[in-house]
Amino acid sequence: MEDDDDHNMILRDAAPQTRRKIQSYSQQLAFPINHHPNRHHNARRKHSLEEARMPKNADLYAAADEYDDQHFFITTTNGVSGNVVGGGRSLEQRPSSIGERGLEEFVAGGGGKGIFKVPSRSAVDPDRPPSLELRPHPLRETQVGCFLRVVACTDAQLWAGHEGGVRFWNFRDLYGVGVGVNKGKEGEEDAAPFWESDATTSPALCIILDGASRLVWTGHKDGKIRSWKMEQSTTTRDGTAGFKEGLNWRAHRGPVLSMIITSYGDLWSGSEGGSVKVWSWEAIEKTFFLSTDEKHMASLLVERSFVDLKSQVTVNGVCSISNSDVKYLLSDNSRAKVWSAGSQSFSLWDARSRELLKVFNVDGQIENRVDLSAAQDSGIEDEMKVKFVSSSKKEKSQGLSFFQRSRNALLGAADAVRRAATKGAFADDNKKTEAIVLTVDGMIWTGCTNGSLVRWDGNGNRLQDFNHLSSAVQCLCTFGSRIWVGYMSGTVHVLNLEGNLLGGWIAHSSPVISMAVGDGYVFTLANQGGIRGWSITSPGPLDNILRTELSSKALVYAKQENLKILVGTWNVGQEKASHDSLIVWLGSVASDVGIVVVGLQEVEMGAGFLAMSAARETVGLEGSSVGQWWMDMIGKTLDEGTTFERVGSRQLAALLIVAWVRKNLRPHVGDVDAAAVPCGFGRAIGNKGAVGLRMRVYDRIFCFSNCHLAAHLEAVNRRNADFDHIYRTMTFNRPNLLNAAAAAGGSSAVQTLRGPNAVGIHSEEGKPELSEADMIVFLGDFNYRLYGITYEEAKDFVSQRCFDWLRVKDQLRAEMRSGKVFQGMREGVFTFPPTYKFQRNQAGLGGYDSSEKKRIPAWCDRILYRDNRSGAVSKCSLECPVVSSVLHYDACMEVTDSDHKPVRCIYSVEIAHIDESVKRREFGEIVRSNEKIRSLLEETYSIPETRISTDKIVLLNHEKCFLQIMNKSDKENALFELFCEGQSSIREDGEAYKQRPRGCFGFPRWLEITPAAGMIKPGQMAEVSINHQEFHTLEEFVDGIPQNWWSEDTVDKEALLVLCIKGSRSHTSKSQHIHVSHSFASKSIRASSRCSSVRRVQGTRSKS
Repeated sequence: MEDDDDHNMILRDAAPQTRRKIQSYSQQLAFPINHHPNRHHNARRKHSLEEARMPKNADLYAAADEYDDQHFFITTTNGVSGNVVGGGRSLEQRPSSIGERGLEEFVAGGGGKGIFKVPSRSAVDPDRPPSLELRPHPLRETQVGCFLRVVACTDAQLWAGHEGGVRFWNFRDLYGVGVGVNKGKEGEEDAAPFWESDATTSPALCIILDGASRLVWTGHKDGKIRSWKMEQSTTTRDGTAGFKEGLNWRAHRGPVLSMIITSYGDLWSGSEGGSVKVWSWEAIEKTFFLSTDEKHMASLLVERSFVDLKSQVTVNGVCSISNSDVKYLLSDNSRAKVWSAGSQSFSLWDARSRELLKVFNVDGQIENRVDLSAAQDSGIEDEMKVKFVSSSKKEKSQGLSFFQRSRNALLGAADAVRRAATKGAFADDNKKTEAIVLTVDGMIWTGCTNGSLVRWDGNGNRLQDFNHLSSAVQCLCTFGSRIWVGYMSGTVHVLNLEGNLLGGWIAHSSPVISMAVGDGYVFTLANQGGIRGWSITSPGPLDNILRTELSSKALVYAKQENLKILVGTWNVGQEKASHDSLIVWLGSVASDVGIVVVGLQEVEMGAGFLAMSAARETVGLEGSSVGQWWMDMIGKTLDEGTTFERVGSRQLAALLIVAWVRKNLRPHVGDVDAAAVPCGFGRAIGNKGAVGLRMRVYDRIFCFSNCHLAAHLEAVNRRNADFDHIYRTMTFNRPNLLNAAAAAGGSSAVQTLRGPNAVGIHSEEGKPELSEADMIVFLGDFNYRLYGITYEEAKDFVSQRCFDWLRVKDQLRAEMRSGKVFQGMREGVFTFPPTYKFQRNQAGLGGYDSSEKKRIPAWCDRILYRDNRSGAVSKCSLECPVVSSVLHYDACMEVTDSDHKPVRCIYSVEIAHIDESVKRREFGEIVRSNEKIRSLLEETYSIPETRISTDKIVLLNHEKCFLQIMNKSDKENALFELFCEGQSSIREDGEAYKQRPRGCFGFPRWLEITPAAGMIKPGQMAEVSINHQEFHTLEEFVDGIPQNWWSEDTVDKEALLVLCIKGSRSHTSKSQHIHVSHSFASKSIRASSRCSSVRRVQGTRSKS
């Protein structure tokens, strides 16, 4: 019949009361219609609303009665939307990419501006330099137990430490294509080819590189230090990739938080409680020459050979350094000093003698923690015992009187009170040190939790503060004359040596926790595990060329996916649904959808429950047994475990949202975060409010928000305010994102994200997190009612299926039309009856409320959305990556378990995303082949010409010699560094033998060079002092206690120094050898009376 043929069309005319389309709900449910078409037509005419029957009373919405749906809906039959009418609001009908035709949609006003503006997307981000996606952002769920924590670069590799071991990338494979889904490790499908350790270790917290020994050293949470060879055999016998660790030993009882190798080749490590230990190069070197039978003793020998610096500076039970965790160690090779840093204090050490030089706080104030007069007056400690702690602290304390011990304790307590009073506990939290780096001009820079950067000189004097961003600093690195700063907001800043900001951009969607420089890139590691490489020239002209070239190849690396999303909402009124009801609502339509999101309201109510729920929320607890019942029952309906997998949920008192993903789609869905916003009783109780889920689908952000807004017909403004509050304040927490950082001893600034008021880090500052989503779906009991109509009139229109006129009386449509709520959101045209309010267990449209209140039927339960389209029609592309259409939007009227009817909506979603593996390949091809880029990169190979005064230095007696280095360039700064490639000794028989280089090409202990590194301005000269330390004392320690000591053999020696010269922007260098020799006139005498011990150690040294 004619009426059945145009069932889904909305008929409009100048006389709406005579052209109104009757919506047949029985036809919508595919029920048989057993009546004559003429009788149906006559019935429609008979029961149509005449003008005389229109409500006479006017209210605040009377003005909207002038409008008819024809002003906001444009009917199209060819899939192309009509003209935009009514200030940018239109109804459009879009064909589904899956072959089904989409419903017409109503578009709310107020979108496209402010916080409701659609986020901009592009193939290449225009607001930051193009980056090399070495390891694209992996889904968080795939990284459990293997989160990356730290990165470092050798001359040919990028190494990364993670929660289960280490891995490395060869620079020659930077542009390699990933292995793809189902072929490699989960989460690594698009990463560049890498090699990983084959045995699981404790989480790696810090990493240092030793180019001389070709070793990588890592410090771990279990207190162990492990070594790894740079040149690895990366294929095992069974053909799987992997490599094994080398030497390892337990360094600390707690985690190894920091490590460095000094300019003399010694390895220093820091741990909890202010612990700093040193392993001399001599002790480590012995293990390299052990025979096969002795290898099993290597770990024990090194483990027991440490020097405990904290014990050395402890006098009469009072320690001169802070007891805070030693989170950072820095080797100032230019001055042969070491900085150890906690959150609020620094200690400065001599790298050669290991003596404590200075202790000062973050404000630069010197801290004297030990009372030297008390130590001298006690008469218990002589000079030797001050330097070396006794074997038993208990014995030392017994030698002090009760008053002396009490005095020391009071002094320590008073010092702590003084520091707390002068600095302030709350102020200190913002001044905590989070990063430290040495620049080429010899300055030390530190970053703080308040975002400030502090410049210090080499002696620990605070020089200047810089503030470019309020976000906490997480890491620092330097290249040439530039300083790179990584922030908790994901931002990266580039500064010059004067502290001026050269450029900045949002590098990642989560904190930048580590950086390293190698192969012409600055690699940044984000907290979520992604690694990006930025050109060392950024920001600069190379960025624009790369951006243009990459954008032109967008079609090569663009991919498009199609999927269906089923969204359901139901106010269950504290009832439990039958299995049949759930089948009708969800199970019957879930056969071909990829994602199912369900929102429930009034799961459980009652004053006692709501109060208890609010109390549990304050301590981070959520959920209830009833909520769990609903999740289990819906999961059973969806065949959870076999067909679908539950990926996330959030319950706030009476509100519950849950999401399931089809198993074959699961590898592409993750980073599921949850949020809750209470709106009831002063925005504190969850009887009203919202719960939300955010997830990544094919690397696009989808947000779902289940809302229950204020009730009652007249509370329109409250409902609008509730939505605005939810939209602006919904902050998604990341319960799993930072576990690795906390477990790995991550910075305190990162850990603060766990707090209840944590600010979202995925959105721009001050911008709601929801506004950054590619697709937002709002579902729930919005509680908007019908206005300007009586209960009897509403029932009459419903019984006649006259829904087109009733829609004009819908409060939500009126508010959306005027741009007061759900700005820019879309809703499919619904053809189902109002879903509220019904009498339970009464079927049919006669079941509307018949109590004394006689609540007017209303479409309280709704589902709205917004995708990436900014205009009336936008084709799915990398610029508009998520485009959706409504396939089905209906209510299950036959379900009678609650006073609301369940509503469901099926979206057809087109998603455009980037194949990062292909894009990386194209990136490499552009870098290698583009002439303009190659020309710009040639500047990074430019090295200024220099001249040295001599290449041979002979040290005699106690004279100092000076090496002069002249920068002959008149434009560019020259950066120099001296290190020792090795030394030769002349035996007593006159024969020479060459010793292997010390750790990190450190200097021999008999040689002192100052400065060993620096920057020479154009046309200027640097002077380097070189002298011999004649009577240096060697020490051997066991368990931190000195066992013997002696003067070094005074044989003739020659050191082969290497002078390395770089430009301020070059990543290559040129080198020149300098021979430094010393000849003794006579042999020195043993300083120890324990001759047998000396001979034993000497014998071991000769053997090695």
